[in-house]
Amino acid sequence: MFFTYLRRELRRRRKAALVVASGLALGIALVIIVSSVSSGMTKAQDKVLESLYGLGTDMTVTKAAAPGTGTTRPRFEFDAKDDDSTQSTDRVMVQGFQTLAATTVDEVADQSGVADAVGGLSLTVMKVDGQFRRGEFKQDEGAQQDSRTGPGGGAGQPQGEVQGGGASFDVNSFTVYGTDVTQQDLGPLTSSAITKGRTFKAAETDAKVAVVDASYAKEKKLAVDKTVTISGTKYTIIGVSTADSGDAAANVYVPLKQAQTLADSKDEVTTVYVKAADSQQIDAVKSAIQKNISGTTVTTSADLADTVSGSLSTASDLASSVGKWLSIAVLIAAFLVAGLLTSSAVSRRVREFGTLKALGWKSGRVTRQVVGEALVNGLMGGVLGIAVGLGGAYAVTAISPTLTAQLDSSGGGGAMGGGPMGGGGPGRQTASRTLDIALTAPVSLSVILIAVGLAVTGGLVAGAFGGWRASRLRPADALRRVE
Repeated sequence: MFFTYLRRELRRRRKAALVVASGLALGIALVIIVSSVSSGMTKAQDKVLESLYGLGTDMTVTKAAAPGTGTTRPRFEFDAKDDDSTQSTDRVMVQGFQTLAATTVDEVADQSGVADAVGGLSLTVMKVDGQFRRGEFKQDEGAQQDSRTGPGGGAGQPQGEVQGGGASFDVNSFTVYGTDVTQQDLGPLTSSAITKGRTFKAAETDAKVAVVDASYAKEKKLAVDKTVTISGTKYTIIGVSTADSGDAAANVYVPLKQAQTLADSKDEVTTVYVKAADSQQIDAVKSAIQKNISGTTVTTSADLADTVSGSLSTASDLASSVGKWLSIAVLIAAFLVAGLLTSSAVSRRVREFGTLKALGWKSGRVTRQVVGEALVNGLMGGVLGIAVGLGGAYAVTAISPTLTAQLDSSGGGGAMGGGPMGGGGPGRQTASRTLDIALTAPVSLSVILIAVGLAVTGGLVAGAFGGWRASRLRPADALRRVE
């Protein structure tokens, strides 16, 4: 009897049911779209951060900046030569000019809550090539006679000027990252995939081999089995890597010992990359490291995320603040409208419910009937809202709008200071860079379940309004409206 009456009443009031369902569908669809876009932005930000410190890295440990520490400018010296031959010099510098003892890696690994730790050395190589050109002295024509005969008939000093000459130098720089080849599952290189050749072998701890980034290899026309020269030392290229984010952490990767030799930094690292045993305990691990290992700065991925700006950050802020509040406001409005429409429909069915009560229906049965109709309307709105929401999320993914993520230059303390692009430690000034990220809108099962829950809730809210109104009706109300 309940379902028969329910089906008949919904069929009679198709338009009213569609209005209620549509209102709920709008709110539910907006929640799905905003949630999926926010999820896509979170993944995009994670992709940007992975390009800095590597997949799976939860935090980095760098050397704390000493008060008054500033950036040292590199100094280049050239030998004086009589000819105009080309002169060239390389300068290998530790990024940030701040290093930690290699034993710090073991100290960090021994801390409670740390699953793994590995050290790395980040370098910048500046190469200056060019030549000095000798100038030529040209005597003034009007002063030639005077130069031959000076005061008293003697020879005078030639008068004129030096023309031409000068210097022409090209300055090129690239980044080198020293990686621990025995532990390659942690650190910046993990955010790149080897697309040509191979990666390092565990036995190549001090071998003159290198992996180059694909973009850098294309620019410099490098390939597997060719060599790349770093400060006069030739390294055989064994592999070419392609960064997942499109921008690599370094141009060239070499074994850690080789990087230490190049920078004259034996048994030193710029960064310790840390993986926590439990992602929920990252803050606790950070506090333990800072407390037990003095002179260090610990930076988590959440800290680094604060340095990301650009349209990605702006859109993320809008989605997390304006978008969510807007979806909540629309959802509340949809619930209220559904409730008011249901209550209004009950007021138009006074004779019907009054007659049913006169025939023996109890108030509870009338209320259940109204709630049942509202619940079906809510479920229909949920189905429609899920369909619209999935369509909107699919449209965002299909269009894949491009957002920019700008990694601002920073002085270390607030950024993931140790990464190859982060600079190896506080006290340095790194140039900002911009990454282009294609936005997607993935829809998870949890979002669908939330949508179903919202649909049921909307139906119950609407049913509560109408049921309360229906329960207050009396048979006498029906008799008063009989014509």
